[in-house]
Amino acid sequence: MNDSIEEREGKTPANFIEHLISDDLKEGKNDSRIHTRFPPEPNGYLHIGHAKSICLNFGLALQYNGLCNLRFDDTNPSKEDTEYVDSIRTDVKWLGYDWDERLFYASDYFEKLYQFAEQLIRNGKAYVCDLNPEEIRAYRGTLTEPGKNSPYRDRSAEENLALFEKMRAGEFPDGSRVLRGKIDMSSPNLNMRDPVLYRIQRASHHRTGDEWCIYPMYDYAHPVSDALEGITHSICTLEFADHRPLYDWVVENIDLPAQPRQIEFARLNLTHTVMSKRKLRQLVEEGHVNGWDDPRMPTISGLRRRGYTPESIKDFCNRIGVAKANSEVDIAFLEHCIRQDLNANAPRVMAVLQPLKVVIENYPEDNVEELDAENNPEKPEMGSRKMPFCREIFIEQEDFREEAPKKFFRLKPGKEVRLKHAYIIKCEEVVKNEKGDIIELRCTYDPSSKSGEDTSGKKVKGTLHWVSAKHAHKAEVRIYDHLFTKENPEEEGEDFKTNINPDSLELLKDCRVEPSLANAKPGERFQFLRKGYFCVDPDSDNDNLVFNRVVSLKDTWAKMQKGKK
Repeated sequence: MNDSIEEREGKTPANFIEHLISDDLKEGKNDSRIHTRFPPEPNGYLHIGHAKSICLNFGLALQYNGLCNLRFDDTNPSKEDTEYVDSIRTDVKWLGYDWDERLFYASDYFEKLYQFAEQLIRNGKAYVCDLNPEEIRAYRGTLTEPGKNSPYRDRSAEENLALFEKMRAGEFPDGSRVLRGKIDMSSPNLNMRDPVLYRIQRASHHRTGDEWCIYPMYDYAHPVSDALEGITHSICTLEFADHRPLYDWVVENIDLPAQPRQIEFARLNLTHTVMSKRKLRQLVEEGHVNGWDDPRMPTISGLRRRGYTPESIKDFCNRIGVAKANSEVDIAFLEHCIRQDLNANAPRVMAVLQPLKVVIENYPEDNVEELDAENNPEKPEMGSRKMPFCREIFIEQEDFREEAPKKFFRLKPGKEVRLKHAYIIKCEEVVKNEKGDIIELRCTYDPSSKSGEDTSGKKVKGTLHWVSAKHAHKAEVRIYDHLFTKENPEEEGEDFKTNINPDSLELLKDCRVEPSLANAKPGERFQFLRKGYFCVDPDSDNDNLVFNRVVSLKDTWAKMQKGKK
């Protein structure tokens, strides 16, 4: 027996869909079954908005001891590909959900969909129309004016059946005829003005090949597929609210084994992001990004490659909740969720992204010390590691200034700083090349200031990260920023591509990372001390370490929330 939604602890307040489902269960509808589905179109890669739908549909099934199907809505072969099918299956599994044996395709039902269409024709509920697409739009009317009946609306059932069979047999050219539902051309809902149910389209299907040259429209195939699978709650995004009367009409006018209920919720919109698969495809095909899994993309594969965890995405989806009205979520909140996850779970390591060489002149030339460094102060159980320390090290270029302001607490001539897990050093000399660029610092160290054993009595304000010049590994680091400069890159009247951020990717090719990262595997995540959270990219191997910055350390969302209090 499920706990009531009011009794569940540690979760966001119950949303309106949970209330509807609980009411249905109390009334014993659908034999008290809960059966949902996630129905993606295999015409692109899934994005963070789809992650919200995945979490909702699979999550509700888990919550109410029900089932959730994965069903591909593959009714438009001209835009579909097995590449997208494979990527979607990978994404759903990566998020931690399993459809067990319940993997379906709308194409599984093509024959039944055709037979049900014949049933509609025989019952006077559908007809073959010879109007071309432009004429259909003209006859449809407007929001303020009713439509006009097609001159082919009153064909007999026998004539319609014969024409529909010829459509299937390929006797008519593409676009020359469609099958339409016979509903109401004066309906205030344009979706009910004799909608198209089938169109002629000669395109090879990724599963059925050239077996079919007519394909069902989404608004017809979807409710039938739901009913055939015994779906109880067909949850979709808000743009389908006006399509619900058509969904119900299809279910009510065909002899189906079940009567699913369509429920709409607000889709996810993120700042600095576009969420249209058509526009994301443009970015990929026109070369604005490096594929669907580019870490700047809002695709699940892009987020995964960047270093986001399934837990952080599910936490984000849970915390933004489920609403009835569209709204926009600041991308800083998504970054906040991954930052919280990695802060608790990512090992701390040291990496120098823009190296400046430091020679500690009074340190023995051939000496190498193994210093203790904790892996994560948030989790002592993660233990510690050894860091090699020797006479020559690298620090960040930005951690030294020859002429520094008063409140610059990092390294400057004649001043001291502490090296994390190591010693206090003092800058004695600045070495420059012929152009006047700083290429090296000469420093001294205080042997009595060793971390954990400090007897120097010195107090310094600055602590720097560093790596041993002799032991560090070279690495490439990719720093990502928002893909778009504007919060809303899709403002009306603008081409969204004009708002692409030219500085969304910064490549740093001469970085140095501590030796413990030599064998880091793609997908592993770390906090680079003082620099942010980073993930090993799939391009990486033992000879070429590549890291993506997942997110910076600065939590802008938390700061914004603090300012609101």
